[in-house]
Amino acid sequence: MADLGTTHSEPAGRGGRHRRRRGVTSGPVTTQGVTPASGPAPGKAGRNLPAAIGVGLGLGALVLVPLFVFKPAFVVVIVAAVVIGVWELTRAIGAAEARPPLVPLLVGSVGTLLLAWQNDGDGLVVGLLLTVIAVLLWRLADGPVGFQRDVTAAALVAAYVPFLAGFAILLVAPEDGHWRVIAFIATVVCSDVGGYVAGVFFGKHPMAPSVSPKKSWEGMAGSLVACAIGGVCFLVLLFEGQWWQGVLFGLAIAVSSTLGDLAESMIKRDLGIKDMGSLLPGHGGLMDRLDSLLVAAPVAYLLLGWFAPPT
Repeated sequence: MADLGTTHSEPAGRGGRHRRRRGVTSGPVTTQGVTPASGPAPGKAGRNLPAAIGVGLGLGALVLVPLFVFKPAFVVVIVAAVVIGVWELTRAIGAAEARPPLVPLLVGSVGTLLLAWQNDGDGLVVGLLLTVIAVLLWRLADGPVGFQRDVTAAALVAAYVPFLAGFAILLVAPEDGHWRVIAFIATVVCSDVGGYVAGVFFGKHPMAPSVSPKKSWEGMAGSLVACAIGGVCFLVLLFEGQWWQGVLFGLAIAVSSTLGDLAESMIKRDLGIKDMGSLLPGHGGLMDRLDSLLVAAPVAYLLLGWFAPPT
């Protein structure tokens, strides 16, 4: 989930002509829904803030309702989000002239998440391996030119989106899984909000100006403080944990979610695009909302399993 106070100013896209292959995207990426890095972003935060808040609340409702009503419906929401994320990322990678096969990636992503739901962590690993094997076999039909490049890009997509998202499904699987997911997502939100507020009012020292010009060390400090407070509240109130466990949980989520944001910013800068898509007003593409969550999910799963083992 990209920091609300972050503006990306990537160079113009480098999409070009590509051969059409079976199951892969084709054509210039910047003309097919991926937002090129051009034109000033509205507002100090770099986003249309009212639209961003409205879309954020809508996404929150889409997650919370099935989470508390019917867990399998929450799994369906995760699967749908991953399918869209894989589609966006695969199209965006086309700017670098890599052609990761889309069909085996989509089928493998769905299979990976369902295996995680049915077989816990072992299913998640098996799903990733089967997806990579399916990509290898599918790509053989297109010949040797660009084979290593395409397969490597596909492996990155498989590991980055469905595999990391699978930890959210592992979080929800226990009886108290809905509270585990709430603690995870809400702490990531604390990171975004704390970083945004501190960055807007106090931000003076850029953290990574070549990657994310608006992200500051002051904003990072705000994320750390907000997440530490939120982590204490969640660990103590929801899981009867110790305050220091909440602090560690919050700090780890703040760092991992920020790294996820910076990692996606680096990918977009390398591809020469501003956003992964334009699906969500005020946010960009769905991947622009998932970036922080994806990297933070395994951290939340590991720490909550340590501090509050499922009963």
